[in-house]
Amino acid sequence: MRLLLADMILVMHALFVAFVVVGFVLIVAGGVRQWAWTRNFLFRVLHFLAIGSVAAEAWLGRLCPLTEWESTLRQSAGAAGYPGTFVQYWLQRLIFYDFAPWVFTAAYIAFAVLVLVAWRWWPPALPWRKGGVDAGG
Repeated sequence: MRLLLADMILVMHALFVAFVVVGFVLIVAGGVRQWAWTRNFLFRVLHFLAIGSVAAEAWLGRLCPLTEWESTLRQSAGAAGYPGTFVQYWLQRLIFYDFAPWVFTAAYIAFAVLVLVAWRWWPPALPWRKGGVDAGG
């Protein structure tokens, strides 16, 4: 049962990473192609909070709670846990290269900065403003 829960957390974690990465690609594409839905305020706030929490955890030297929870469940079931972070582990498995932890911290922070830049270039629709989009963008 613990391994099943760990696998469910793994899927949730992968979906979270996909939301952050694919979400950013869609925000940029939507900005360029003028897709209105990519300016949805709730979507943009959730996206920023997602990458912001990742960057903050990395900056503070903390593991993601999902990584810790999954690893603990796997270890309590007698399986191996992660030796590092979730992204570090899976990138190593996918591309067979082990980056130093500071590389991931720098990447997360750089990605968060890119999300902020996209926020400025293609601002979200502000529901409390007439017309929905901040005219200052």
